[in-house]
Amino acid sequence: MANPLRILPGDPKASYLAHKAEIDDAVSRAIQSGWYILGTEVSSFEREFAAYLGAAETIGVGSGTEAIDLALRTLGVGPGDGVVTVSHTAVATVAAIELAGAEPLLVDIDASTFTIDVRSLEAAIAGHRGAPLKAIVPVHLYGHPADMPAIVEIARRHRLFVIEDCAQAHGAAIGSRKIGTWGDVACFSFYPTKNLGALGDGGAIVTDNPEWAARARMLRQYGWRERYISEIAGLNTRLDELQAAVLRAKLPYLDRENARRREIAARYTAALESTPLCLPRAAPGVTHVYHQYTVRTPYRDELADFLKDRGIGAGILYPLPVHLQAAYRDRRLAASTGLPESERVCRELLCLPVHPQLTDPEVAAVAAQVIAWCQTAAGRPA
Repeated sequence: MANPLRILPGDPKASYLAHKAEIDDAVSRAIQSGWYILGTEVSSFEREFAAYLGAAETIGVGSGTEAIDLALRTLGVGPGDGVVTVSHTAVATVAAIELAGAEPLLVDIDASTFTIDVRSLEAAIAGHRGAPLKAIVPVHLYGHPADMPAIVEIARRHRLFVIEDCAQAHGAAIGSRKIGTWGDVACFSFYPTKNLGALGDGGAIVTDNPEWAARARMLRQYGWRERYISEIAGLNTRLDELQAAVLRAKLPYLDRENARRREIAARYTAALESTPLCLPRAAPGVTHVYHQYTVRTPYRDELADFLKDRGIGAGILYPLPVHLQAAYRDRRLAASTGLPESERVCRELLCLPVHPQLTDPEVAAVAAQVIAWCQTAAGRPA
């Protein structure tokens, strides 16, 4: 039987304890205000997060999934429209596209960054014969930015919207420009395990377009501009005041904690460089925020079990690409040959523990056990 996990792949409680005083004060402030839905905590967080990103507008919503759904609706993308995205992502990306009534077109990923492959994207658009394409949803997976300059250029040439899925990339950047400011609209999740996580669900839409921001604010609350009067058909997806207060308490520490993630990643890389594992690499000119530290081996499940037996949790994100999951097997793929890189990554990729509260001895212990596995018969070269 495996030992109880003593090193967790992610640790929301440790994140809370690291900021306990600030979070407790923020929650108390929100409770004592007597205003619990779309009040000053949400509006203040919206301003602060927009300023952090260098964007004009943030609109707080109920979750990252709902942020993508609402972003599509804001841009008028819905039934009868096609949206290009990847299959190697959290299923929420594809689910949100379908919640908006649009049809996902799934393309393959780049083998080194695990984000949308721009050559596959270009080919998919050129060869598409289905529902008229209206948007691209690139996913900044594991904290590594997608190739936004190339994606935006392709989108502009084909007159497509770009909606960034930034659920795993809070604070990541290309050059000096943060992720979330490259597309027409960007979407964030504040699920507790994210780089900027709440103590429950939460999400946000980010844009520089004031008309889209105004429409998104109406759509998130029944289409109201004036209370109880629906000008357009809307939804109920609102960032909670309590969660906004928590996010305000944690936002000032985001860059520092992302730097700690990079330090942990560098320690892993230095320790594991001589092993047969394929280690993550940041593309030139990008700031990786290591939401996950990913290693690849054809013997991934053996490594995961080896670590679990020694009390170390490692995540499999994700065990199947979306197009091979039972609920989505009939979705349209960009290539008749399938999505080989997405499928290969899902068989081989393992995420080692990486969160800001992980200690140096814990990082060393994880690396030592990975090395020990690599020295056994199970760790034979890839």
